[in-house]
Amino acid sequence: MKQESHITIHPLAQFAATLQWDDIPPAVQRKAEDLWVDWFGSVLAGQNARPVQSLTRFALSQGPAQGPCEVIGQDTTTSPMMAALANAAAAHVAEQDDVHNGSVFHPAAVVFAPAVAVAQSMGATGAQLMAACVAGYEVGIRVGEFLGRSHYRIFHTTGTAGTLAAAAAVGHLLGLSPVQMQHALGSAGTQAAGLWEFLRTAADSKQLHTAHAAAAGLMAAYLAKDGFTGAQDIFTGPQGLAAGMSTDANPGKLTDGLGTRWATAETSFKWHASCRHTHPAADALLQVMQHNKLRPEDIAQVTCHVHQGAIDVLGPVVSPSSVHQSKFSMGTVLALAAQFGFAGLTQFDAHFQSPATVALREKVHMVLDAEVDAAYPQCWIGKVTVQTTDGRHLQGRVDEPKGDPGNTLSRDEITAKALRLAVYGNPNYATNAPQAVEQLWQVAQWKRVGRLMA
Repeated sequence: MKQESHITIHPLAQFAATLQWDDIPPAVQRKAEDLWVDWFGSVLAGQNARPVQSLTRFALSQGPAQGPCEVIGQDTTTSPMMAALANAAAAHVAEQDDVHNGSVFHPAAVVFAPAVAVAQSMGATGAQLMAACVAGYEVGIRVGEFLGRSHYRIFHTTGTAGTLAAAAAVGHLLGLSPVQMQHALGSAGTQAAGLWEFLRTAADSKQLHTAHAAAAGLMAAYLAKDGFTGAQDIFTGPQGLAAGMSTDANPGKLTDGLGTRWATAETSFKWHASCRHTHPAADALLQVMQHNKLRPEDIAQVTCHVHQGAIDVLGPVVSPSSVHQSKFSMGTVLALAAQFGFAGLTQFDAHFQSPATVALREKVHMVLDAEVDAAYPQCWIGKVTVQTTDGRHLQGRVDEPKGDPGNTLSRDEITAKALRLAVYGNPNYATNAPQAVEQLWQVAQWKRVGRLMA
């Protein structure tokens, strides 16, 4: 390629193209496997959701009737792009997929879905798949951190940074050179999309964001393999990502500790089936209730002391009209946690509009807290003040919500969560999901990536 001589390769492109499984520290390898199993449960939990079914029907109408790639949870197979689209949509609807705090980004949905599809199509090994996924995590997280807090006020980072994450993972599997990887990131960045406006009307766009990111990133990588060129300075060019999508972009974040600081290992699991912005307060409320032996009927008011990002995302959701929208209602999440000790999928389905939930929801409000806001997004502190019906004012604080790296899930908990989500998606999975999950834990030893679910 003649143009290579005058191209300055961005370190992120160099890293994504050349990373090998053996370069990754064992502890990070194990964390990648944890995230992989956790992702699988979310895909199975989400496959029958109405928006996911719509996107899957679309994908199958556009792709071949038979192909090398699995639409997970179905007998149907199709092309890599269409499988990636369908599986990425499914992974993000249950609100149980992972999150990286500092970038406010959900990597699993947009990394594993396209990577699995491509690995199945080309017969990659499990180690090749997992190395590609770590490359996708590292790229996507750093792009999210680079775009900053101003980006997240308007843009859904999983849809935007996720497009580049998908391109990096797929590009790694395709064996792109560093120059080709740079072109792939350029083409991915110009397609990056996803706006928060959908939350105001309970629209289905969140699943479209992950579906599009996975498919567009995959396309960018395949095009780069074929010699298609992308913007050379997609990050900081005069009309690049920072110029169009951020007012506080920090280019240093793109290479922060690259190869020594493993952002993959910083990724958190989600315990409650809701927007991550609700988790710190939910855990803090549960702490207060457990320590003081409170019942839901003892609560007169809950004040959640939050960061601005929580107000930006959750504030528009005042009276949720759907299960999915209710997962972005601070009041609903705390009401369910107070009643059941956990805001899980079945609790949302059965109780998000119950009289008891609505009554508790109306007692919850958010206020901006300077300490919490200053710590965000590196730390998501949960602080609540609970006023009881007998006049007490009780304080709760959680510095690391359940699922954060310092308060993480064990492999037994991850397995239990994945199986619970699988059965939620289809009760029949109670028989074959345990075997599938057991095999997933061995992914690094696979000689070839085949079907994940029989």
